[in-house]
Amino acid sequence: MNLFRGFRAILYKEFIVIFRDKATLFFMFFPPLMQIIAFGYALDNDVKHMRMVVFNEDRTTESRQLIDQLVNTQTFRVASEANSVEEMAAAIRRGKAYVGLQIPPDFTRNLRAGRTTRVQVLIDGSSSTTALQALNVALAVGFRQSVTVLLGETGRRNLPIEFRPQVLYNPTMRSPNFFVPGVIGVALQIATVFATAMSIVRERERGTLEQLMVSPLSRWGLMLGKIVPYLCISMTMAVFLFTILRWVFFVPIHGSVATLFLAAFLYIFALANVGLLVSTKAQNQNQAFQMAMLWLMPSIFFSGFLFPAKRCRGFSTPSAPSCPRPTSSS
Repeated sequence: MNLFRGFRAILYKEFIVIFRDKATLFFMFFPPLMQIIAFGYALDNDVKHMRMVVFNEDRTTESRQLIDQLVNTQTFRVASEANSVEEMAAAIRRGKAYVGLQIPPDFTRNLRAGRTTRVQVLIDGSSSTTALQALNVALAVGFRQSVTVLLGETGRRNLPIEFRPQVLYNPTMRSPNFFVPGVIGVALQIATVFATAMSIVRERERGTLEQLMVSPLSRWGLMLGKIVPYLCISMTMAVFLFTILRWVFFVPIHGSVATLFLAAFLYIFALANVGLLVSTKAQNQNQAFQMAMLWLMPSIFFSGFLFPAKRCRGFSTPSAPSCPRPTSSS
C-alpha cells in the first residue's frame, strides 16, 4: 500500500483551485504586505516631541535651563505657555498638550538656599505608554539636576557609583527592530491558518468532499496534497516580508539566513496543520472563521508581541528568587 497514494493528483488539483481563486491569492498576499508596512511605521514606542504646556512662575535663568533640559531629551516640546494652573490643566483636558510643567515662584531662591524646591508635572494618563515615558524622562531629568547640584555643593567631580549599561541584540533601542519581526509572525499566522482552514470546508460546501473520500487516495496523500500548496505560497510570502524587513525598515538580520528560513518553514508548516485541523471540524466557512479566530486571538495576545508575556522560572536561589506569591493583607 502506497502511503502517499494520490498526493500528486491532489497537489495538482489544489494548485489549480488556488490559482483560479483570485480572492484567496489576494487575501494571502495583500493583507500581510499592508500589515507589515502599516504596523511597521505606526507601532513605535519611541514617543518623541510630546506637546508640553509650561507655567513658569519663576522666570529666571535656572528655571529656563530646567525647561531646556526637558526639551533637549527630545521627548518634550514646548507647545504653549499658561498663566495659571487652571489654564495648564485645561490645555491637557482639551488634548492640546500631554504634559504640564509648573515651576513655582521660589524655585531659584530655594535652589540657591539649599532647600528642596518642588516642580509640579501633570501627565495625561489616557495612554499608558506615553504617560510612562513622560514620567520616566521627567524623573530622570529631575534626578540628574539634583545630582549636579549636590556635586557642586560637596565639591566632588565624579559620582560615587557609575552604571555602564550595555543593551544586547537591539543596542539602538529601535522599535521597528522589535515590532516588524512580530508583525511578520502575526501576518503569516493569519494568512496561513485562514487559507488552509477554508480548503476542506470549500470541498464540503461544494459537495466534492464525498468524491475525495471514495477516491483511491491515502490519508497522508490527501492531507499533504492540501497543505503543500499553501505551504509554498506562504513561504513565497515570507520571502517578500523578509525582504521588506531588511531593505525597507533596515532591520539587521544577524546569523544564518538558511536557519531563519528553516525556522519560517517549520512555523508555517505548523500553522498549515492548525488550519487543516480547523477545516476538518468546521461544517461551513463561517464556522471555520470562528474556530480560527478562537485559535488566533489568544496566540497573538500571549505571544509577547503586543504585551510582555510573564515568565517565571520553576526554581529559585537566594540571589534569584522565584516568582513572588501574593500575600495576605492581614
